[in-house]
Amino acid sequence: MIRELGKENSLFNQYLAELRDVNIHTDSLRFRKNLERMGGVFAYEISKTFEYNSREITTPLGTSIMNLPVEQPVLATILRAGLPLHQGLLNFFDKADSAFVSAYRRYSKNKKFTIKLDYISAPPITDRILIVSDSMLATGSSLIASLKGLLERGKPKQIHIVAALACDEGIANVKKKFSTKNLTIWLGAIDDELTARAYIVPGLGDAGDLAYGKKED
Repeated sequence: MIRELGKENSLFNQYLAELRDVNIHTDSLRFRKNLERMGGVFAYEISKTFEYNSREITTPLGTSIMNLPVEQPVLATILRAGLPLHQGLLNFFDKADSAFVSAYRRYSKNKKFTIKLDYISAPPITDRILIVSDSMLATGSSLIASLKGLLERGKPKQIHIVAALACDEGIANVKKKFSTKNLTIWLGAIDDELTARAYIVPGLGDAGDLAYGKKED
C-alpha cells in the first residue's frame, strides 16, 4: 500500500514546499525542522492503523474511558539524513524504542555506487510494529539494504516505510524486494525522474548535506 500525504491539501505541503525551495536551503535549522514536522504528521497518520484498547483514566473530578494504543512501535532510521524525520516520529511515539542503521553510498571512479552497510543498533523487533524512516527514497538501495539487515534480527508483524520524497523507480524496487502484505509506504510526494547519480528530480537536493553540511563522497 502506498500513501502519498502531499496529494491532500494540508499544512504538510507547506513543510514540503520549504524543503524543496532553493531560497530556503541556506537555513539548515529550518530544513531539519521541516523534516521533523513532517515526521510528526506521518506519525499521526500511521497511528490510525494501530490496535487500540479502552482504558479507564482517573481525572481530578472523576473517570474517563479512553481508547489508547495497545503497543508502541520500533522506530528505525538510516544515518544521517533520516535523523530529523526520525525525531519527528519520536516526538509523537515518545515511548517507542529506536534502531539506527549506518548505510551510505560508496562511489567508484565511474560514478556508480554500491551501498555500504556498516552498523545496526536495534532492539528486538519480532512481532512488533517497525517504522523505518529516511528522508529520500531514490533508487531504494539504501533502504532495501537497511531493512534487510533489520529483518535478519527478527520478523515484525507490520512494517511502515516513511520518506519525505520518493520516485517511481525506488518504490518499484522496494515492492519487488519486499512483496509482503504487511508493508505500507508513507510518502510526502512522488517525483518521476532520477539523475545519473541517482538524485530525485525535481526533488530537493542532498537531504543530508542540507540538514548537516556537505561531506566528502
